[in-house]
Amino acid sequence: MKTSGYYQKQNFFFVVFIILFGLGNNQSVFAFFQEQEQAYVQYKGDVVDSESNDPVISAILSISDTNISTVTNTEGEFLLKVPVDKINGVVTVSSLGYITTRVPLTDFSKDEYRIKLKPSVIELPQVNIEMPGNAELLVRETLKKKGVNNINDHLLMTAFYRETIKKRRRNVSLAEAVVNVYKKPYSSQQKDEIELFKSRKSTDYKRLDTVALKLQGGPFNTLYGDVMKYPEYIFTEETIDEYSFSFDQSTVINNKPVYVVNFKPLPGIEDLRFSGKLFIDSNTLAMVSASYRLNVENKEKASTLFVRKKPKNFIVYPTEAEYKVDYREKNGKWYYGYSNIHLTFKINHKKRIFNSVYSLDSEMAVTNWEKINDNNPLKPKDRLKPSIVLSDEASGFSDPEFWGAHNVIEPEKSIESAINKIKRQLERGGSS
Repeated sequence: MKTSGYYQKQNFFFVVFIILFGLGNNQSVFAFFQEQEQAYVQYKGDVVDSESNDPVISAILSISDTNISTVTNTEGEFLLKVPVDKINGVVTVSSLGYITTRVPLTDFSKDEYRIKLKPSVIELPQVNIEMPGNAELLVRETLKKKGVNNINDHLLMTAFYRETIKKRRRNVSLAEAVVNVYKKPYSSQQKDEIELFKSRKSTDYKRLDTVALKLQGGPFNTLYGDVMKYPEYIFTEETIDEYSFSFDQSTVINNKPVYVVNFKPLPGIEDLRFSGKLFIDSNTLAMVSASYRLNVENKEKASTLFVRKKPKNFIVYPTEAEYKVDYREKNGKWYYGYSNIHLTFKINHKKRIFNSVYSLDSEMAVTNWEKINDNNPLKPKDRLKPSIVLSDEASGFSDPEFWGAHNVIEPEKSIESAINKIKRQLERGGSS
């Protein structure tokens, strides 16, 4: 079995962690462009299930007739900043498995506004592509049609990125950024480029003890979760035959019927492989969403894939690796809109009884975009490197109006309290 090419591609995506002994020099300075902020109105609220009142996570809120959007956080909360010339517009609220809702901005209250989405589950007949009911052929056909179903132009996307590191249940490091993503056409083999526009961080170094975790790659890790642009990070020509595919119960997105396809490695496959679900529009066969996880039961192989550096007396290996990507549709074409990664690591010291558990969550949401001329490439000096460690580039959380008119993901209450706590501890310790 040939796996060298597979792992060479995988390493570019998945070797993301640096485990460091000692903290060294943690001072960093980041200068960013000055911008002319457009006047805007800010709306806050939450999105919940109309039957259970449970929060709807990663629901998309977009302003009709624009490319402006945001997503809800893990508590269903949102923060939407709308230019003053769009305040009479309509917000479209959608999420996988729910009936899409349209709400005029004039209906939003001055304080916080609750939006209730109704669940919707439908049954679809078996799909017929070459062979009736063949889920694998459906997936293959979906991947082939990326140049047809996805926006096949050069795009300049404004996106918000966040990464959070926790030691067990406590937040110890937070980094955020607004980035410009230069998205290449889906039919192109060119890789997307990223420009760092603004960034900030808070880190509680006292809670990191003698081990610091840093995510190498930053926004690139979430961007490469775009399985339509980068299918080789999950399925290669050699490995797609090593998966089994089956249909699950169908659902809806944007009031359109969606096929749900399960995939998992065939029995006997020993190499690291993925399992998960693909959500495919039943009419166009466009990819709507994907959620998947990497099998990390083989600790030695998984550690080799993820861990770049570690102290000599430490054993470090991942226990969870989960991924999600959502696409959005405009004028019949789909584009990358949101993705997140959840990683959990266990760290054992050879001379200690107890271990440490760290988790890292990173997410990126596209909040605006426009088509650009392909003759305007990003200058080399402005390109973010895939090897970036964002927490080394960013500065503090001192300015509450730091993001201005940029749409960002509303911080969870736990993150907000963690930021304040970290700031107080750093101030007492004389750090910055």
